[in-house]
Amino acid sequence: MKNLSFLLLLLIAFACVEQKEECKFPELKGEYFGQTLPGDSAVLFAPGIISTGMGDRDIAITPDGKEIFFTRVIGNSDYSTIFYTNEINGKWTKPEVFEFCKDVEYKYTEPFVSCDGKKLFFISNKPNVEGQESYDIWVSEKDGNNNWTEPYNLGEPVNTDQNEFFPSLTSDGTLYYNHFDPESKAEFIYRSKLVDGQYTTPEILSKKVNGGRARFNAYISPDESFIIVPTFGLPNSYGATDYYIVFRDEQDNWSDPINMGDKVNSANGREWSASLSPDGKYLFYMSAKIPENSKDMKEFSADNFYDMHNSPQNGFSDIYWIKTDFINDLRKQAKF
Repeated sequence: MKNLSFLLLLLIAFACVEQKEECKFPELKGEYFGQTLPGDSAVLFAPGIISTGMGDRDIAITPDGKEIFFTRVIGNSDYSTIFYTNEINGKWTKPEVFEFCKDVEYKYTEPFVSCDGKKLFFISNKPNVEGQESYDIWVSEKDGNNNWTEPYNLGEPVNTDQNEFFPSLTSDGTLYYNHFDPESKAEFIYRSKLVDGQYTTPEILSKKVNGGRARFNAYISPDESFIIVPTFGLPNSYGATDYYIVFRDEQDNWSDPINMGDKVNSANGREWSASLSPDGKYLFYMSAKIPENSKDMKEFSADNFYDMHNSPQNGFSDIYWIKTDFINDLRKQAKF
């Protein structure tokens, strides 16, 4: 049934593109669009809905599970914006561009919803109040009517005249993010604690977190017990950038980085965005891998070429999900 539903969604999407018609969005009900929950092996998340064959990445879900944000990228990353879908009266809406991310002059990416569901953090290169155009962290808040409000630039001391990327927060509001260092021409992971409603002077994290030759888009767990770091240049990589996990103890010591293994990593190398479901049961992650079983075509034809281009697992990034049980096994390997 699961494979049949996947095929049906792809056929609908293909027919819409080929006929250039506005197709009716399917009626989707239940948690996670009514998708079959994953087990110990990673599967595509919401194929034909979220993972579509475009560059899909960076998923964020509100604590009640009724609102989902994700990034979609096209045009060799020249165009990037955040899509939004929510559950209304038990039915999921068709993903549309988030209302504050429609200006094509700028890019919008890497959404994150705070643990209390009241704030949406994301990245954009639109100008701040001083007219400076660098990638900064922006914030939209929920108002009294449960609507998202006009975003504001998070400002100093977190945002600078350099680029900041991938905001991720603990349950107490501590902010983790990537900051570009102009001297080394590299990104490093920083942390800023929230004290009396204000972010404190950011601190660069341990070399165990900032390992390898480059590191990207680190995701901190809500309880701050581990961080997932897409890292390039470590010797046990499956290929280029892999997901590594670094555990933290109660004394704020970090473990050696552990490769998260072939459950999530592949030889593809374009794996640099991860997050957890609100209940912590599922890990979502981006990958541009092309499974071997997708290469079964015997020869090229116009139809199969077109079909692959408009389907997930075609070499552009997709979103996968998997149960987080294996993280407990990795925790047992932690060395401080």
